[in-house]
Amino acid sequence: MSACRALRRPLSRRRTTLPAAAVAVLAALTLSACGSGKTSGSGGQTQFVQGTGGVSVVKERGDRQAAPDLTGKTLEGKDLDVAGDYKGKIVVLNVWGSWCSPCRAEAPNLVKVANDYKAKGVQFVGLDTRDPDPAPGLKFEKEFEVPYPSLYDSSGKLLLRFPKGSLNPQAIPSTIFIDRDGKIAARALKALTEDELRKTLDPLVAEK
Repeated sequence: MSACRALRRPLSRRRTTLPAAAVAVLAALTLSACGSGKTSGSGGQTQFVQGTGGVSVVKERGDRQAAPDLTGKTLEGKDLDVAGDYKGKIVVLNVWGSWCSPCRAEAPNLVKVANDYKAKGVQFVGLDTRDPDPAPGLKFEKEFEVPYPSLYDSSGKLLLRFPKGSLNPQAIPSTIFIDRDGKIAARALKALTEDELRKTLDPLVAEK
């Protein structure tokens, strides 16, 4: 089964039960993930550099936009407040789904880098979207030995909180890099390799 088919199937099955706004954002994610990989919706507000391979970076700290309030329940049913619980840390937010083949491909890379950078003040957080219930996501976490929590966002409500014109998630998988000040510093719209994760994180770790 192709990645595009895997993306479309959960959306069509749940279309009648999701709020209209959530359906719209998930449809946009589907199109972006199955399209050419080009980004859209950047607007004229954020001064970011479009990197090769779908990674965009905001180099100037003053040009970065604040990350939205990301609070909710994890797959394990625990409360998580990303900004409050990880204040002062660099946060790597990975948008994924257990049904997504590219997400499965990049999972070992995320796990490896999350473990390697934990002592450097970097916290990884997942955002599991469009799984019909937590069970598939929990199985995914166990299979890949994921050491960090994932917010459960089956309807895509948390994705709607990202400000328009920011480096917001536009594909599944997407990875958002949030600096120590809670600002969006970079975004990837594809499955990432270990090397790509490290190259994006190292300049953020070096910031004082």
